[in-house]
Amino acid sequence: MRYSESVLPVMRAIRDMLLPEWGVAKAVHQKTASSWSVVTALDIEIEKFVSAELAHLHPDIEFVGEEQGGNRSAKKFWLMDPIDGTAHFIRGLPFCTSMLALVDRGHVVFSAIYDFIHDEMYFADKGKGAFCNEKKLSVSSRTLKDSFVSFETDIAIEKNANLRQKMLSQTNVMTTFCAGWEFAMVASGKIDARICLDPFGQDYDFAPGTLLVMEAGGVVTNLDSHEFDYTNLDLIAANPLVYKDLTEGESALFPLGR
Repeated sequence: MRYSESVLPVMRAIRDMLLPEWGVAKAVHQKTASSWSVVTALDIEIEKFVSAELAHLHPDIEFVGEEQGGNRSAKKFWLMDPIDGTAHFIRGLPFCTSMLALVDRGHVVFSAIYDFIHDEMYFADKGKGAFCNEKKLSVSSRTLKDSFVSFETDIAIEKNANLRQKMLSQTNVMTTFCAGWEFAMVASGKIDARICLDPFGQDYDFAPGTLLVMEAGGVVTNLDSHEFDYTNLDLIAANPLVYKDLTEGESALFPLGR
């Protein structure tokens, strides 16, 4: 089944709710001490709207949202981040998206990342490829030394800070603190890899984008593993050449099996 046919119109419908509040909305509370972890009334409103629409379209599938939770033990459930990059959204910065994934028996089988600022819908049905609107996506073919690599990590942990310094000697390291937008850029070939190590995000931040990158021809695995489990948040999502540079050889920053 192509879930994109039924789900994408629901995701597009939220644009009219979001755009008038971009750069205007106020935080209603802060989930952690970090100024990044803010919530607006719109986060909750969007989540409720999408949940209700999906329940009507697919009543057999449960719903889990960032703001209101849900049953992650269900065999099949939607997993949503209504506004990824809420802090950016409040400031009127363009690095914010709405994200949705469908998890079926522990595997992500559909995802949508909606850049509602530019009306660009990134989506993937498992085994059907990745797209932005009608355009088929493909990861880049750059090697590590010529790449832009996003690295989401807690540099308060010394080993992570040291690893970031080593990475800077091999490639160009960047981050926007918006997982959805960055995964979409990896799938589009504009960024070459996204690495998460002790990240700040949760499963709803990474599940949609990892499927998108896979379906665009990228490689996605957990760190120190040839496999991928979306509930393990330490991961690499990269084009095949960058993945090889990061995981193989004497200078590999994330060697496999050592």
